[in-house]
Amino acid sequence: MKILVINWQDIKNPLSGGAEVHLHQIFSRLAKRNHEVTILSSMFPNAPEEEFVDHIRIVRRGNRNLFNLCVKKMYHRLQQTYKFDVVVDDFNKIPFFTPAFVKGPLVTVVHHFFGRTIYKETNPIFASYVYLTESMVPVVYKKVPFAAVSESTRQELINKGILEENIVLIPNAADPALYNTNASLSLPTNRQIIGYVGRIKKYKSVDQLIVAFSKIANEFPHTEVTIIGDGDNIDKLRKLSQEMGLSERVTFTGRVSEQEKVKLLRQMTFLVNPSAKEGWGLTVIEANACGKAVIAANVPGLKDSVLDNRTGLLYEYGNIDSLADKMRKLLTNESLRKKLEQEAIRWAAKFTWENSANKMETFLESAIAKFSYQAN
Repeated sequence: MKILVINWQDIKNPLSGGAEVHLHQIFSRLAKRNHEVTILSSMFPNAPEEEFVDHIRIVRRGNRNLFNLCVKKMYHRLQQTYKFDVVVDDFNKIPFFTPAFVKGPLVTVVHHFFGRTIYKETNPIFASYVYLTESMVPVVYKKVPFAAVSESTRQELINKGILEENIVLIPNAADPALYNTNASLSLPTNRQIIGYVGRIKKYKSVDQLIVAFSKIANEFPHTEVTIIGDGDNIDKLRKLSQEMGLSERVTFTGRVSEQEKVKLLRQMTFLVNPSAKEGWGLTVIEANACGKAVIAANVPGLKDSVLDNRTGLLYEYGNIDSLADKMRKLLTNESLRKKLEQEAIRWAAKFTWENSANKMETFLESAIAKFSYQAN
């Protein structure tokens, strides 16, 4: 197959996140199976306009803020050159409304809808723009096959009016060659690390982790917090930790390599994900694969990737006292933590990128066949 994937960012973009990992892990595997894969994404500083990464041709045009406005024009240019068999609209921000101009086989991958959580992230004018464009998806994409990354996202699509038979589930995964319990690093018995891994955005609610830690910090003088990732909210979090007298006990690593991330994950006692909403929570499964339990907010996406009282603990989003209690519980109850860790390893093993790539390959072939049948 000749496949075009349209996404705001590619894997080499400094702002890339879980959606780009999902895209790259799956489509790089399809490219190695002799499918011809092209990704159309936005430019970023010092990036070449075109390059091959893991057998994928990456074409970059336009800046991040206005990328959606140049997609139609670039699609027609690329289609004339490469004659794609199928187009994948990877929808994880503002929709591209590809059904309005793609006349051949088309599918959409959805991570999650922001909904009203977008108002936590940006100014009211832009938030309203995002909210409005998302509300148009059920009309514009009504006949397009969807791939959802979680059951929560699948249910959200159904609630918006997308036919259930038009939705398949293609979940995230973790690479066992990288994310595993091998060479786990032991810490001094009295030292414990609570971790967060992900982008530092307002809606990720990492401030709630810091505030919750402040409530138990005196009880656990040898416990620290390590926050891995970067984003436009990081300076506010640094200031918050200083105001709470925790600057010596809260470490911000910034963006790190995958290898360094695994090393840091293995040092953690457990992970916390306090986000207001996720498509799935890729870092949850990555932590699980490294043998770590996860405390997470009971919200769409995270309630799919975290099995409450089996692979981790869920708490009501925004209830900082509850989060603090869950953290205290895992810091003091080693037998419970070990039980959750063992189940987390088994849970993570069920999700592989090879399986997700197989599902995507079948999904694309089905979309092409269905389009050809309808055309005839």
